[in-house]
Amino acid sequence: MTVSVVLFTSDLRLHDHPPLRAAVKSADEVVPLFVLDPGIQAAGFDAPNRRAFLADCLADLDAGLAERGGRLVLRSGRTAEEVCKVVAETGASTVHTAAGVSGYAGRREEELRRELDGQGCRLEVHDAVITAVPPGAVVPAGSDHFAVFTPYFRRWAQEHLRTAYGAPRRVTVPDNVGSYRLPPRQDVEGVAPGLAEGGETAARKQFLTWKRRGLAGYADHHDDLPGDDTSKLSPYLHFGALSPVELVHRARDHGGAGAEAFVRQLCWRDFHHQVLAARTAVSRDDYRPHGDAWRTEEDAAEEIEAWKQGRTGYPVVDAAMRQLRHEGWMHNRGRLLAASFLAKTLYVDWRIGARHFLEQLVDGDIANNQLNWQWVAGTGTDTRPNRVLNPVVQGKRFDPDGAYVRRWVPELADLRGSAVHEPWRLEGLDREQYDYPEPIVALSEGLARFKHARGKE
Repeated sequence: MTVSVVLFTSDLRLHDHPPLRAAVKSADEVVPLFVLDPGIQAAGFDAPNRRAFLADCLADLDAGLAERGGRLVLRSGRTAEEVCKVVAETGASTVHTAAGVSGYAGRREEELRRELDGQGCRLEVHDAVITAVPPGAVVPAGSDHFAVFTPYFRRWAQEHLRTAYGAPRRVTVPDNVGSYRLPPRQDVEGVAPGLAEGGETAARKQFLTWKRRGLAGYADHHDDLPGDDTSKLSPYLHFGALSPVELVHRARDHGGAGAEAFVRQLCWRDFHHQVLAARTAVSRDDYRPHGDAWRTEEDAAEEIEAWKQGRTGYPVVDAAMRQLRHEGWMHNRGRLLAASFLAKTLYVDWRIGARHFLEQLVDGDIANNQLNWQWVAGTGTDTRPNRVLNPVVQGKRFDPDGAYVRRWVPELADLRGSAVHEPWRLEGLDREQYDYPEPIVALSEGLARFKHARGKE
């Protein structure tokens, strides 16, 4: 009787899962394993919203395995140690897992390989599980990664993607493998009240619903703040409840400008993963150092707190930050505006904002979160590092009637039309009645400070 172990990490699904497919095909019995590793918490990756969403994902994965005659085995402790225990208990000859890109994932893989070698067990790491195109598969001449998105996209779009596999029909798990109780979502404290449901079942339902109503118009509407027409698939991609390979195939099969725009966004995700894989230090260090002295928490404590609470006096920024607090998620255009305001208008170190987002976002992904923050801050891959997004102009453009602001900033719900983006200009506005602050900084002052810091004056 042959046994293989499948170590799930950021790939909590049954459909299009190459490690699981390989294990089922090559062994009589399979141990689907997830390890609650305290190293995740120590590394700063743990947060209430993601912990609750993870609980949903694990419960759904266990239910899907049960439908196929199996179950999920849950252990707690250092990943390499717990995997080795399962290998010893079952006599498994191979452990299958998906390749990661972060420094943490790399260290985990090295440790796991080293300790499995000592037990005579083989580790097989599978590519194109967490991303559509593996990091390092597409590189320019003379470099180990693309530093600019557009040429990367041209090459990426020409890659032949592997086939997207269906879920296995049956998974047979050894009887003698013990498991911890799955952590229920309701045990997690501090969860955003509007947090979405996690798991592959919810993910596939969300994709099919959005595909019918939103994919065709995605190119025209994905920046529309009140329309809320984005796919909202990022949390499911972060936890691997959906396969990026399958999404690319299904979008291309659908065709049209909306599908092309959606595939381009999936490519952005791969782009950031290939940058992080090549330069793991960019999770904390500037990708392109500029030598400026950012304002710190000590320099701008009150302004940073106002930004976190959605009390900056700039309605579209505040709406975005309040959506984050309520849903554990934020519209992509809102992310750009909130990040630009902190990093360029307030000139606060991007790492402070990135850390806050990681504490709140259910899709808080090291590759996408850190590198999007660097893109906005002008230290990353943006070819126009000195661009500054004006929240008033952007608000009027992407929320022209103010519906998004009124949804998330109820103090301003009585203000009509685009005037909601500049409440300080309204004559006779009763500040006590509206309980809404004056702008914490004039945009002209913030822009002057930014230009001076960047030597643009």
